[in-house]
Amino acid sequence: MDKLLIMLSWGDRGWLDELAAGALVTISLALATLPFGLALGLLIALAARSKSPILRGAATVYATVFRGVPELLTLYIVYFGLQIGLQQAWKGLGFPGNIEMPAFVAGMFALGLVLAAFSSEVWVGALNAVPKGQSEGAFALGLNRALTFRLVVFPQLMRVALPGLGNNWMVLLKETSLISVIALPDLMFWTGRANVVTKEPFLFFGVACLIYLAFSLVSASGIAALERRANRGYAPGGGGQR
Repeated sequence: MDKLLIMLSWGDRGWLDELAAGALVTISLALATLPFGLALGLLIALAARSKSPILRGAATVYATVFRGVPELLTLYIVYFGLQIGLQQAWKGLGFPGNIEMPAFVAGMFALGLVLAAFSSEVWVGALNAVPKGQSEGAFALGLNRALTFRLVVFPQLMRVALPGLGNNWMVLLKETSLISVIALPDLMFWTGRANVVTKEPFLFFGVACLIYLAFSLVSASGIAALERRANRGYAPGGGGQR
């Protein structure tokens, strides 16, 4: 028992400081990816509902590709393939040396592309749930398209989309574990390193499970609070305002 406690202590003899640093990288990556993925997903959803067949087709292809391709493969393509493309472009412009994509940026970009594909379906469903009369009424009051979306459509959109977007966030938290394959020192990276050194897989993977579970529980509480705030003034179960 003393040996296990030493392994989970702070300092040179224990791994707790490395696990804490890895957990910070994990949550930082998820938080950095979220706005990028949700914003891109909203643009994809607007394109899917556009009158232009080209935009609708592009949105369909995007959602189909990134929902069908494994996240790990997307990560490899972004980290290795995009990096090769950047280096070739860098040299083609005549600049000396090499350009490298940081693992954190690659992970954020790759996971954001996947998140955008899944969140776009949530956004489309939420957009369809907002009555067209809301926009027509705003136009009648003299609001332009941008103000109508920001002041009238978007607040109602968020209320409908929050449960689905909350699920996307929970999935994103778990998908961050894939980033360890490109040597970003996240929670799973340090968990694997500790396991190799100490040969105590149940201990360290068990601790990693508890940390991910803690992230999920805090997230679930936060999402529930946001949903309660968004539903203020609406009749329970009816969807209409009081």
